Parts: sequence; C-alpha cells; structure tokens
Amino acid sequence: MPETQAESELDVKPDPRFNSKLAAKFINCLMEQGKKAKAQKHFYGAMDIVADRLDEEDPGEVFEEALENVQPRVEVRGRRIGGMTYQVPTEVSGKRKVALGIRWLLEAARSKKGRPLQYRLADEIMDAYNKQGSAYQRRESLHKMAEANRAYSHFRI
Repeated sequence: MPETQAESELDVKPDPRFNSKLAAKFINCLMEQGKKAKAQKHFYGAMDIVADRLDEEDPGEVFEEALENVQPRVEVRGRRIGGMTYQVPTEVSGKRKVALGIRWLLEAARSKKGRPLQYRLADEIMDAYNKQGSAYQRRESLHKMAEANRAYSHFRI
C-alpha cells in the first residue's frame, strides 16, 4: 500500500545526535542539492557553537526553544470579497508553524554574508532563543499585521 504524503512526513527518522525529528526536518530543509552530509556538518557545527556560548544548557533544547519562539501563531491571508481584497487573520496549523519557523530561520541565516554558514546559523538560533534577530522580527511583524486587521476576522475562511 503506497504511503500518503502525511504518513511519510511523520516517518522522518530522528537525527543521530539529538534524536530529534525536528532537528532532522531542519537538516533536510538546510540541505541543498542533495548534500545531506554537508547540511549535517553545518547544523552540528552551529549546535557546537551554541553549546560553547551557553555552558549550562543543552543545545538541542536551545534549538527547539528558538524554533518555538520563531513560529507564528496567526497569519494574514488575502480574501476577495465584493471586489475588495481583505487581509484576514487566521490561525496557523501545526505543520505550517514548523515549516514557516524553519524557513524563516534559514532565510535569516543565509541572508547574512561574510562568515561561514554555521556561524551565521548559530547567531540566528541564539537570537531567536533570546527573542530577537530577523526571524523573530518577521514573526512579530506578521502578528502586528494580524492584530491591525483583526476587524476583518469575521471574513475568516
């Protein structure tokens, strides 16, 4: 029996170092052109840097907390009603939260230039853990936009 897409996404094998499916998903999103070993090297290098900066805390937990801080609770979606397009705030599903959080962390790390990727990734993870940085700012601006358009929530899809 062929697997559906939802079943195959749930069957992501946990990463070998942290035994976390979230870290495995992040590594898969970090991977470019099928070079998983290179993506693992960047991710684990970044986690080593995070571990050096935070002596007492587990880097796996810091990563999960950082990703949790970046994930949006609400987003705005365009809804066309009577010739007008309204930005309607809607809640974000669990899978989409994770996908957006990972995407925003990676975009923020890749947009910085001049240093190796593992250092940029470690900086962005630390910033997200401390509730700052560009990925966190993106989440906050999305929440502000949803708050500003709260009057249109009765058009919810």
